[in-house]
Amino acid sequence: MSRVRLPTRGRDWRLMARTARLVVTIPLYAVVTFVGAFFGLTLFVFSLNPDLVGFALFSGTLPLENQLALLSGLYPFVSDSFDLLVGSILVLIALLFGVDIAMVTYHLREHDLSVRQGSSGVAGLILGTLGAGCAACGSVLIIGLLSLFGISVSLTFLPLDGLEFALLALVTLLLSIYWIAEGMRGGEINGCPVDFLGEHI
Repeated sequence: MSRVRLPTRGRDWRLMARTARLVVTIPLYAVVTFVGAFFGLTLFVFSLNPDLVGFALFSGTLPLENQLALLSGLYPFVSDSFDLLVGSILVLIALLFGVDIAMVTYHLREHDLSVRQGSSGVAGLILGTLGAGCAACGSVLIIGLLSLFGISVSLTFLPLDGLEFALLALVTLLLSIYWIAEGMRGGEINGCPVDFLGEHI
């Protein structure tokens, strides 16, 4: 049984960065990255305000420009919905989400792998989606699971007020990207070898 590798060395991070760069510089996968990041960010911010999103989309009382203004105000840096730290973390998670989708798609498509063979990247992507939504969504999921065992918890006991779930998603997505990059080691992307300067670094 193979040991699960973690990115603990400088060359691991360079492998991740170089592999991700090689994938997202291919025009098709650049589009996949952008669309995935936008979808991820939209999923995250809309999950924080389901009632407001429902009102904007389905009330039938707002003109289109007001709907768009209301929905765009939910995104980081468009309005004061998030402070600088939380907004930056959400944007970073969304970008990693897009990169992860592009790398999973590339790996499955270009190397003729099934979802089962590429399961580490797909699993990381799913876990990242679940954790990255927001403190509220993540906490509902975790609290629901813990309540099955009779454990009562509250976000007020968390030192970062639930930001831990976003940080967990960040770690999960980074691990997913690393494992996908590891899976591509020894091959070529866009005509360039993936094995970054060998093992002697």
